[in-house]
Amino acid sequence: MEIIKTLIWVIQIISAVAVIVLVLLQHGKGADAGATFGSGGGSGSLFGASGSANFLSRTTAIFATVFFVATFGLVLLSSNGRVGDAGVMAGLNGKIATSSPLTGANASSSATQPAKDQKNQIPQ
Repeated sequence: MEIIKTLIWVIQIISAVAVIVLVLLQHGKGADAGATFGSGGGSGSLFGASGSANFLSRTTAIFATVFFVATFGLVLLSSNGRVGDAGVMAGLNGKIATSSPLTGANASSSATQPAKDQKNQIPQ
């Protein structure tokens, strides 16, 4: 079981790095304006006649899908198949935390009652 988790972790890290690199390689919408004013575009030579946009977009979508599938697989393996119990609040088991930093004699009196000198002040 640990071998499968390790394999999925490796797949997830590789796909995350691939998505980051592919997103950084893609041209923004403003990049096409530079080609209009004379900076020659050689995108067809490396990635084919359709240009790099289709190739990079499809590859990014594939790696993003692999990343999300790997993430979901890790959630399933970590929760032993119980998706409803897999979350950051799963360990509480319905318990509500009753203590907070403001629960104490000093905090409750200062938080609920105004100070004595502020009771009867009229705003100016």
